[in-house]
Amino acid sequence: MEDKKIKVLLAEDDKNLGTILSSYLEAKGYPTTLCANGQEAYDMFNSEHFDFCIVDVMMPVMDGFTLAKEIRQVDKKIPILFLTAKSMQEDKLKGFEIGADDYLTKPFSMEELLMRMQAILRRAGEATGKNKEQNIFKIGKFTFDYNRQILKIDDNEQKLTSKEADLLKLLSINLNDVLDRSVALKKIWFDDSYFNARSMDVYVTKLRKYLKEDPSIELINVHGVGFKLVVNE
Repeated sequence: MEDKKIKVLLAEDDKNLGTILSSYLEAKGYPTTLCANGQEAYDMFNSEHFDFCIVDVMMPVMDGFTLAKEIRQVDKKIPILFLTAKSMQEDKLKGFEIGADDYLTKPFSMEELLMRMQAILRRAGEATGKNKEQNIFKIGKFTFDYNRQILKIDDNEQKLTSKEADLLKLLSINLNDVLDRSVALKKIWFDDSYFNARSMDVYVTKLRKYLKEDPSIELINVHGVGFKLVVNE
């Protein structure tokens, strides 16, 4: 994604913040379209091409969660970054359940926004094959293609979100060994806060569900340490 301009759809009902964010992103080389509510953003999304979405959770007409669900119906791969004024755990977990790639809690710095955007875009670039490194893992009867974010067993394919793929890659690299919880949080979520730890637990549960088709595979909680992906011979 680095070889072309990344077009950003920004849905933010706070006019002052929206103007500041869009001006900053434009200055950093990201053409940005600002929308004042979720419905306006959804209509814009359907009328133009965008490469990245920044979505405020609390908006009039259509809230950010609903907007993200509608966008995911149209494009399952486009990166979505949530902005939230709340620190409520439930909101963050709900965002990740919908398929958000990350979130920022207000107030935040412009530098942190840009850092998280670039990290998400880097993962998206790898998923589209722009990173030439081979990232194919054999996990029991499964084949995991990290670049394509596909987990396959027999003729069944499961499309993973970017965070699901990131976490499964770390677990696969450490196959049959313990993956330290703090290491995974800092590498994927950028910090090991309580809320991020709970979010990671959601993703572990999802991966465990996907992998249950092969009974030789276990994704084990190692109490107080982390997780262990095990393939029993």
